[in-house]
Amino acid sequence: MEITPLLWGITIAVIVGLLAFDYFFHVRKAHLPTIREAAVWSAIYVGLALLFGLMFFAVGDTAHAVEYYAGYITEKALSVDNLFVFLVIMASFKVPREFQQKVLLFGITFALISRTVFILLGAAIIEAWSDVFYLFGIALLLIAGQQLRGELTGDKDGKDEADNVMVRLAKRFLPASEHYDGDKLFTRENGKRLLTPMLLVMVAIGATDILFAFDSIPAIFGLTQEPYIVFTATAFSLMGLRQLYFLIDGLLDRLVYLSYGLSAILGFIGVKLILHALHENNLPFINEGENVSVVEIPTNLSLLVIVIILAITVAVSLLSPKGKALRALQNAERYAFRYSRLAEDTDVSEADRVQAEQLMDDWTRKAESVAPRYREELLEHKDKYSDIIRTAHETRLASARAAGREAGESEKIVKQRGPTV
Repeated sequence: MEITPLLWGITIAVIVGLLAFDYFFHVRKAHLPTIREAAVWSAIYVGLALLFGLMFFAVGDTAHAVEYYAGYITEKALSVDNLFVFLVIMASFKVPREFQQKVLLFGITFALISRTVFILLGAAIIEAWSDVFYLFGIALLLIAGQQLRGELTGDKDGKDEADNVMVRLAKRFLPASEHYDGDKLFTRENGKRLLTPMLLVMVAIGATDILFAFDSIPAIFGLTQEPYIVFTATAFSLMGLRQLYFLIDGLLDRLVYLSYGLSAILGFIGVKLILHALHENNLPFINEGENVSVVEIPTNLSLLVIVIILAITVAVSLLSPKGKALRALQNAERYAFRYSRLAEDTDVSEADRVQAEQLMDDWTRKAESVAPRYREELLEHKDKYSDIIRTAHETRLASARAAGREAGESEKIVKQRGPTV
């Protein structure tokens, strides 16, 4: 399939159109998307991405189709990992839930712009100096090793993503307010025009996006050297990320071994890049500047390896004792909070109330049975966690006693002054 300027123009117009649609119809009015809304739009964006790849198959360009899907899956996995950092940043700035959509969409837009610049630079460098693949490969191996080291040693907080140099400079030289003013970027206090935390969080996410590009772009260039495929795979992996954030909110934390999987993928692509560089070698100090006869990893095999690694990572994360422990702790808190809100609603049916009590009891029991080492590792704010669950069970116990019913699990939690943490 010939990549023409017309095809480039149509593709860019479609991507810009999708972004504009999001800005004008989804985040123009601040709101918290429902699960149904997030699921529908996530499915639409993933469907568009998959259909785009079929375009190459339709014209008989199997090679580019495989490269696109391999790049899309890899970039999507890296983008999901980026959501963890976005979550940390927004929590640090205490971004109200209904404004998080706009912050995420800004992050996606900035990521698309910054990565497009990196793609163009990368393509120009590859055209001028093919041995740059050595540097790309080594960089990915170092990133994979650093990520793996952070997981093994528990040293994952080496830097505060929410307090990077861009944010510090903005706070130092520009007057900033401590309070949000809706989703405005600027506000007025005592007659002075100030930045809002909304603008600062966008600066933090934008600066972080640039750092993400340093492992994202070399990774996809390890799967294809066609700039059009690199751009489209990257763009489609970012589109729909906002909806995906709200759809899998909570599930993100349960992917406890995602970093291991991504380390394996980055390491694998790093090796593939170095093998490719050896096969096309021009460096005089390696094999006297001649090509080295090595086996190259075909892209279809790369696609298979990436899919298998991700499948194993997700399965192990969700089914491992650590993953199950995190799910129990999170659901105990979630259903306790949900019951507390339900108890305040006078229009709730008795059937819904009984179901809410049952879910709260079931997950509280599972959380109580979590091994102490997992509670120590996974619970960050123990007092807050304990208060939420204890308050819900106190409410439930009072209601049960008033109605002359038993509430065994609630009696236990209240008697021991909260869940075991």
